Amino acid sequence: MPNTQDVVVITGASAGHGRAVARLFAREGAKIGLLARGREGLEAAQREVESLGGRAIAVPTDVSDADQVEAAAQAVEAELGPITVWVNNAMVSVFSPVKKLRPEEVARVTEVTYLGYVYGTMAALRRMLPRDRGVIIQVGSALAYRGIPLQAAYCGAKHAIQGFTESLRTELLHDQSRVRVTLVQMPAMNTTQFSLSKNNMTHNPQPVPPIYEPEVAARVVVWAASHDRREIDVGASTVAAIIANKIAPGALDHYLARQGYSAQQAPEFADPARPDNLWKPVPGDHGVHGPFSNRSARHSPQVWTTLHRGTIATIAGFALAALSVGLWSGRRTARAVSAPSRALASPDRARLHERRAV
Repeated sequence: MPNTQDVVVITGASAGHGRAVARLFAREGAKIGLLARGREGLEAAQREVESLGGRAIAVPTDVSDADQVEAAAQAVEAELGPITVWVNNAMVSVFSPVKKLRPEEVARVTEVTYLGYVYGTMAALRRMLPRDRGVIIQVGSALAYRGIPLQAAYCGAKHAIQGFTESLRTELLHDQSRVRVTLVQMPAMNTTQFSLSKNNMTHNPQPVPPIYEPEVAARVVVWAASHDRREIDVGASTVAAIIANKIAPGALDHYLARQGYSAQQAPEFADPARPDNLWKPVPGDHGVHGPFSNRSARHSPQVWTTLHRGTIATIAGFALAALSVGLWSGRRTARAVSAPSRALASPDRARLHERRAV
């Protein structure tokens, strides 16, 4: 688990998955820099962290502004100490077919969801590289591998994060740096994203099942802070989407063309006056969960298996060793039983030879 001396920065920490990550780091006693635009949500997250045993500083920050991100990093270190873990998580999105997107909407999603990660990574590297230690965690998505309809701007940003992070990883390896970077690819989650994102559709947006509660993915992020893993896929649906896109991308194109629109739209009509957080935060404290808890899984066998594969390998090794010993013992017993039979048969064979000689 994370060290209690860790200083963790989390972007997008005021609500949804980022807030769930903050809660779990707080339970480990970490000191946390909370970055987001919404002051009310940040202050509520700070109170939660401190009530759970952590220490926090709330820094209102628009991650699309590199100067604001750098200033936030300076504020965190001045208050809490050297940053050891940086979690890039902030995002905005627009639910819309490409033909209805406006250029400024695509630019804004890219600036927050992609460039926000770039600026956060750069701010972290400025501090971690001279110390030769630290962990950068990029909260990715299955959509980094497989684009879906109605989320082109968001999918494009997640694809970009994937390429950027792979380039960075090779550079760290070239420099033999002990700073490491991990991608955590997410499934559909029951977060506030679907209530706050801009929507150009006639119906309210919804996640595509299976849906997971944010805590499932948050556990993976916190685990990644203290375990060296290149990339972690969260949920069987994420694994299935990545594999299916490698094996049969054309078939998946046609499937998503048929099912992707209806799967992402709830039955109720959208309220055109509903505020969204594309350009500015929606006032209030929005918490962690969206409105889909009655359809969301709180556990994932795939996640448990992924995080405990060392334990599983050890158990399998012991089982294989026990089986080998059992088979070896069985063969020895069988040989011991057959030896007297051969000895008893020997006089009979001798008498047979004597009769043949006569």
